[in-house]
Amino acid sequence: MADSYDFLVLGGGSGGLACAQRAAEYGARTAVIERARLGGTCVNVGCVPKKVMFNAAGLAHSFHDAREYGFKLPENIEHGWQHLKQNRDAYIKRLNGIYARNLSNKSVDYIAAEASLADAHTVIAGEQRLTAPHVLIATGGEPLVPDLEGADLGITSDGFFELDELPGRVAVAGGGYIAVELAGVLRALGAQVTLFYRYESVLRNFDATMQQGVLEAMANDGIELRPNSLQPRLRRTDAGISATLADDSEHGPFDQWLWAIGRRPLTSGIGLEAAGVEVDDQGFVTTDKFQQTNVEGVYAVGDITGRDALTPVAIAAGRRLADRVFGGMEGRHLDYRNIASVVFSHPPVGTCGLTEAEAREQHGDAVRIYQSEFVSLFNGVTTHKPKTRMKLVTIGEEERVAGVHIHGPGADEMLQGFAVAIKMGACKRDFDDTVAIHPTSAEELVTMR
Repeated sequence: MADSYDFLVLGGGSGGLACAQRAAEYGARTAVIERARLGGTCVNVGCVPKKVMFNAAGLAHSFHDAREYGFKLPENIEHGWQHLKQNRDAYIKRLNGIYARNLSNKSVDYIAAEASLADAHTVIAGEQRLTAPHVLIATGGEPLVPDLEGADLGITSDGFFELDELPGRVAVAGGGYIAVELAGVLRALGAQVTLFYRYESVLRNFDATMQQGVLEAMANDGIELRPNSLQPRLRRTDAGISATLADDSEHGPFDQWLWAIGRRPLTSGIGLEAAGVEVDDQGFVTTDKFQQTNVEGVYAVGDITGRDALTPVAIAAGRRLADRVFGGMEGRHLDYRNIASVVFSHPPVGTCGLTEAEAREQHGDAVRIYQSEFVSLFNGVTTHKPKTRMKLVTIGEEERVAGVHIHGPGADEMLQGFAVAIKMGACKRDFDDTVAIHPTSAEELVTMR
C-alpha cells in the first residue's frame, strides 16, 4: 500500500529543501527523498566548500601584501592542504547534520533512498511507494566530462574537493565561473596553473569590461592563459598528463587535468518518461514562470531547469512555489530578471542587470554608460596594484540604472545592496543623491560622472 503525502520532493539540495520546509510551514505533509548527502551541490561540492577554498586563497594573497604593511613574515609561508581539507570536510559534515535536524524540526520526513517517478503522482523511494497530488523535481546537476580521447584522465570540480594534496602542475579546462574560481584557488595556494578555454575570453555572460579585468588579474597572478583551445586529447606519460589540441599544439605534462566545462541535469533514471514530463534538447526539465512542468501538479526548481543555476535562485523559486501551492498566494512566482551573481575570482567580479552590449542591443542610443577604473586604497601602499573596475549601465532620459558591474576587492559584498536598488528601479540621480561612505571602493558607484 502506498503512503500518502501532500507534497513529495525528489532531491535534498537547496531548492528542494527550501520548498519542502516552506510547504510544511503551511501544514502540508511533506517528504524529501535524497540518495546522497543533504544540501546538494552547493553544500557538498559547490558554493560552501568553494568559498572556504576562496578564503584560503585570499589569505595567501594577503600574506604577500602584509610585508608592505610592516609585518615580518618568513620568506616561505607553508600551507597545509590536508589540514584545510580536514577542517573544510568536518564543517560540511556538520552542515549535513544541521539540514537533517531542520527537516525534523519542520516535521518533514527525510527518506535516504533512490527516487523515481512511477507516474505523475507516485514515487518509488527505495522499497517504499509514495503518492502525492504535488511532486517537485529538484535533483540538480552534475559536472560534464567531454566525449574526447583520454577525457577520463581528468577530474571534475567534484574531484577537486577530493584532492588530498595540492597538485604541482594543473590544467583547468573551461571558461565559466567554476573554471575561473578553481584556477584562482589553485594558483594562490602554490600550483602552476594553465587555463584552457574555447573562446577569446572567459565569463562570456559578463560585461566585456569585467571579462577583460578578470583576464588581466589572472595573468598578473601567474596563471597561463590559453584562449581558443579546442578539443584537447589527453594521454598519460611517465611525466604526467599531456594534451594535444585541435591545432596539434602540445601542452603539459600536468599532474592534474580538471574539467570545468559546464554541468548537465540529473534527469536519468528518475522516471520522467513514466510521468510524461517533458525535457528540452539538453535534457533540462522545462517549466513555466510558476515552475510548473507540462504535467499538472509536477514542478521543477533549481539546476535541473537550466535557468540561472545559482543556489539563491533555487531557494527563492522553491519558496515562492510553496507560497503559491500551499500558502494561498495566487500568482506568486520568481522574477528571473535582475538577479545578481558573483564569481569568486581574485579579486571577485559581480554583475546585476544588463551588460553594456545587452543594453545597447535592446535600447540603442538611449543607453548611457558610467565607468571607473582605479587602484583601491588597500593597494595604495603595496607593490601589487590590482585594478578595480566599475560600470553603471543606464537607460533613457531618467537614466534608470539597468546594470551594475564590479570587479575588485569587496565586489561580492558591495553588489548585494546595489542589486536592491536596481530591483526597485533606481535612477542615476538616486545614486548621485546618496552620500558616499569614505574611504571605500563602494563610494565610486555613487560619485561617478
